[in-house]
Amino acid sequence: MFDIGFVELLICGVIALLVLGPERLPTAARAAGRWIGGARRMVSQFTTELDRQLKAEELREELRKAGDIGLDDVEKSVRGALDEAKKYEHMVVPNDQARKPKPAPAIREPASGGESSENDAPDTRS
Repeated sequence: MFDIGFVELLICGVIALLVLGPERLPTAARAAGRWIGGARRMVSQFTTELDRQLKAEELREELRKAGDIGLDDVEKSVRGALDEAKKYEHMVVPNDQARKPKPAPAIREPASGGESSENDAPDTRS
Protein backbone atom coordinates (compact mmCIF):
# COMPACT_ATOMS: atom_id res chain seq x y z
CA MET A 1 0.00 0.00 0.00
CA PHE A 2 2.57 2.58 1.11
CA ASP A 3 6.05 2.20 -0.23
CA ILE A 4 8.18 3.52 2.62
CA GLY A 5 11.80 2.39 2.58
CA PHE A 6 14.60 2.65 5.11
CA VAL A 7 15.79 6.00 3.78
CA GLU A 8 12.34 7.57 4.21
CA LEU A 9 12.08 6.25 7.78
CA LEU A 10 15.56 7.59 8.59
CA ILE A 11 14.62 11.04 7.27
CA CYS A 12 11.40 11.03 9.35
CA GLY A 13 13.39 10.01 12.44
CA VAL A 14 15.93 12.81 11.99
CA ILE A 15 13.17 15.41 11.46
CA ALA A 16 11.31 14.12 14.56
CA LEU A 17 14.56 14.31 16.60
CA LEU A 18 15.13 17.91 15.49
CA VAL A 19 11.53 19.01 16.09
CA LEU A 20 10.77 17.16 19.34
CA GLY A 21 14.20 16.91 20.85
CA PRO A 22 15.81 13.94 22.57
CA GLU A 23 13.64 14.25 25.73
CA ARG A 24 10.22 13.97 24.09
CA LEU A 25 11.13 11.69 21.15
CA PRO A 26 10.73 8.32 23.01
CA THR A 27 7.31 9.36 24.38
CA ALA A 28 6.17 10.51 20.94
CA ALA A 29 7.49 7.30 19.35
CA ARG A 30 5.50 5.19 21.87
CA ALA A 31 2.34 7.23 21.24
CA ALA A 32 2.80 6.91 17.47
CA GLY A 33 3.34 3.14 17.85
CA ARG A 34 0.16 2.79 19.90
CA TRP A 35 -1.77 4.84 17.35
CA ILE A 36 -0.45 2.76 14.43
CA GLY A 37 -1.15 -0.48 16.33
CA GLY A 38 -4.72 0.63 17.04
CA ALA A 39 -5.22 1.54 13.38
CA ARG A 40 -3.90 -1.87 12.29
CA ARG A 41 -6.21 -3.67 14.74
CA MET A 42 -9.17 -1.65 13.52
CA VAL A 43 -8.39 -2.44 9.88
CA SER A 44 -7.88 -6.11 10.75
CA GLN A 45 -11.24 -6.29 12.58
CA PHE A 46 -12.96 -4.54 9.69
CA THR A 47 -11.56 -6.93 7.09
CA THR A 48 -12.36 -9.94 9.29
CA GLU A 49 -15.97 -8.77 9.73
CA LEU A 50 -16.28 -8.05 6.01
CA ASP A 51 -14.98 -11.52 5.14
CA ARG A 52 -17.41 -13.08 7.61
CA GLN A 53 -20.34 -11.18 6.10
CA LEU A 54 -19.33 -12.19 2.56
CA LYS A 55 -19.06 -15.85 3.56
CA ALA A 56 -22.44 -15.67 5.32
CA GLU A 57 -24.04 -14.14 2.22
CA GLU A 58 -22.51 -16.84 0.00
CA LEU A 59 -23.84 -19.50 2.37
CA ARG A 60 -27.32 -17.93 2.33
CA GLU A 61 -27.28 -17.92 -1.47
CA GLU A 62 -26.20 -21.57 -1.59
CA LEU A 63 -28.94 -22.51 0.89
CA ARG A 64 -31.49 -20.60 -1.18
CA LYS A 65 -30.42 -22.48 -4.31
CA ALA A 66 -30.36 -25.82 -2.49
CA GLY A 67 -33.76 -25.10 -0.95
CA ASP A 68 -35.32 -24.39 -4.33
CA ILE A 69 -33.93 -27.60 -5.79
CA GLY A 70 -34.94 -29.58 -2.69
CA LEU A 71 -38.53 -28.35 -2.83
CA ASP A 72 -38.89 -29.50 -6.42
CA ASP A 73 -37.60 -32.95 -5.51
CA VAL A 74 -39.92 -33.18 -2.51
CA GLU A 75 -42.90 -32.13 -4.62
CA LYS A 76 -42.09 -34.77 -7.25
CA SER A 77 -41.71 -37.50 -4.65
CA VAL A 78 -44.96 -36.52 -2.89
CA ARG A 79 -46.86 -36.48 -6.18
CA GLY A 80 -45.39 -39.88 -7.04
CA ALA A 81 -46.40 -41.27 -3.67
CA LEU A 82 -49.95 -39.91 -4.05
CA ASP A 83 -50.26 -41.43 -7.52
CA GLU A 84 -49.01 -44.74 -6.15
CA ALA A 85 -51.48 -44.54 -3.24
CA LYS A 86 -54.38 -43.88 -5.64
CA LYS A 87 -53.55 -47.12 -7.47
CA TYR A 88 -54.07 -49.09 -4.25
CA GLU A 89 -57.01 -47.07 -2.90
CA HIS A 90 -59.50 -49.77 -3.88
CA MET A 91 -57.77 -52.23 -1.53
CA VAL A 92 -58.33 -50.04 1.50
CA VAL A 93 -61.67 -48.32 0.84
CA PRO A 94 -64.75 -50.20 -0.48
CA ASN A 95 -65.86 -49.24 -4.00
CA ASP A 96 -69.11 -47.55 -2.93
CA GLN A 97 -67.27 -45.24 -0.48
CA ALA A 98 -64.37 -44.51 -2.83
CA ARG A 99 -66.64 -42.97 -5.46
CA LYS A 100 -68.86 -40.92 -3.16
CA PRO A 101 -67.47 -37.51 -2.28
CA LYS A 102 -67.85 -36.46 1.32
CA PRO A 103 -70.56 -33.84 1.86
CA ALA A 104 -69.33 -30.34 2.60
CA PRO A 105 -69.99 -29.07 6.12
CA ALA A 106 -73.11 -26.91 6.44
CA ILE A 107 -72.51 -23.22 6.93
CA ARG A 108 -74.99 -21.39 9.12
CA GLU A 109 -75.92 -17.88 8.10
CA PRO A 110 -77.13 -15.40 10.70
CA ALA A 111 -80.84 -14.61 10.61
CA SER A 112 -81.69 -11.30 9.01
CA GLY A 113 -84.16 -8.76 10.38
CA GLY A 114 -84.79 -10.34 13.75
CA GLU A 115 -86.59 -13.40 12.36
CA SER A 116 -85.61 -16.55 14.16
CA SER A 117 -86.08 -20.13 13.20
CA GLU A 118 -85.38 -23.44 14.86
CA ASN A 119 -82.17 -23.86 12.85
CA ASP A 120 -80.76 -20.54 14.07
CA ALA A 121 -80.94 -21.47 17.74
CA PRO A 122 -77.64 -22.45 19.33
CA ASP A 123 -77.05 -26.12 19.96
CA THR A 124 -77.52 -26.78 23.67
CA ARG A 125 -77.14 -30.54 23.50
CA SER A 126 -74.14 -32.01 25.30
